[in-house]
Amino acid sequence: MLRRVALALLIALAPLATLGSTGGATVAAGVLSDAAAAQAERAGEDSARVAWSRAAHLRRGVNLSHWFSQSPGGDYSENHLRTHTTKRDITLIKSLGFDHVRFPVEPAPLFDEAHPADLNPEYLRRLDSALDMLLAGGLSVVFDVHPSDEFKLKLRTDDRHVEAFAEFWRALARHLSARDPERLFLEIINEPMAEDAYRWMGIQARVAAAVRDGAPLHTIIATGPRWSAVDQLLLIEPLADRNVIYNFHFYEPHNFTHQGATWGAEVWPYLKNVPYPSSPEAVAPLLASVEHESARGALRAYGEERWNAERIERMVALAADWAQKRGVPLTCNEFGVYRTYSPPPARLRWIEDVRTALERHKIGWAMWDYADSFGVALKKDGRATPDPQVVTALGLRTQNQPGM
Repeated sequence: MLRRVALALLIALAPLATLGSTGGATVAAGVLSDAAAAQAERAGEDSARVAWSRAAHLRRGVNLSHWFSQSPGGDYSENHLRTHTTKRDITLIKSLGFDHVRFPVEPAPLFDEAHPADLNPEYLRRLDSALDMLLAGGLSVVFDVHPSDEFKLKLRTDDRHVEAFAEFWRALARHLSARDPERLFLEIINEPMAEDAYRWMGIQARVAAAVRDGAPLHTIIATGPRWSAVDQLLLIEPLADRNVIYNFHFYEPHNFTHQGATWGAEVWPYLKNVPYPSSPEAVAPLLASVEHESARGALRAYGEERWNAERIERMVALAADWAQKRGVPLTCNEFGVYRTYSPPPARLRWIEDVRTALERHKIGWAMWDYADSFGVALKKDGRATPDPQVVTALGLRTQNQPGM
């Protein structure tokens, strides 16, 4: 165990050398003394127990999308933030049986790269008001820094941007640290888009250290590189900090879950009414109607891949095995299907298959999203009504659920 702790420290710190002169760090030569190693081991075990205990608060959740992040037209006005998600919504979420929400927050309105520790006080006030409303509603909250792609792409190569991001998180974590660490979790970043897993380990270690400096008691949520998928989680090793829960996202296979989407892969807009489970026989009737050659090939391949509950189970098991071997808690805080063009029975079956696989492996989850294009609920004129079929697919309560 002593060697495991020492190795974890070196693994977490060594990648920082790749960040260059502004983001680098030097690891001193030598090894930990026996006494220091024993002390580190005890501290690590205590921190690990905290993370495991708090993971129990993240069993069933939902993402609050397009509120403080991804707002259409970049609208983060006071009116949008006050009316998009309200106390009625939080009451409904709680009544359905969710125990937590993932709260995506676009950092741009708070963040000045030249002065990263100076948080915009007016916007911070609005953020505090929303966060207090969520916690007062009896929900645990994953505070998810959810930047634009441009912000994340800059982290790939710009060491000064990495340093500014770490300083920003230190100041933000210090501000958030006054709230209950049993119910507020700090997620470093959504889907980091870093292609190099080794560099991402260094960036994540650097930022995690800043978060820990600002919020000594809170549990951190960490992830793999790129899009946080299962295969990308398998590329990293845990941080030296043991008060950490690891996260992955599950949208496999994307040609089903993102059918018809106008962002992302070139073929998605041409795929509609795609069935699940998949087989050559299931997709055959659709092939002639897909005029785009690459999309037609993608649909044919999807059929041949035979996606079903067993295949989803095998993928989730890979993530569970990674976590079990490293003794760390794990969550899946995004999964879902774009509603617009997916056949409802297929979408519901996929949601249930993923949710069932996660729960079989005792992995907490948060579906994407609450009441937008993947929604658990549907909104009309600003009032949300839960989709009872989705609620059932998630294994949640369906009786006496009024529209809000």
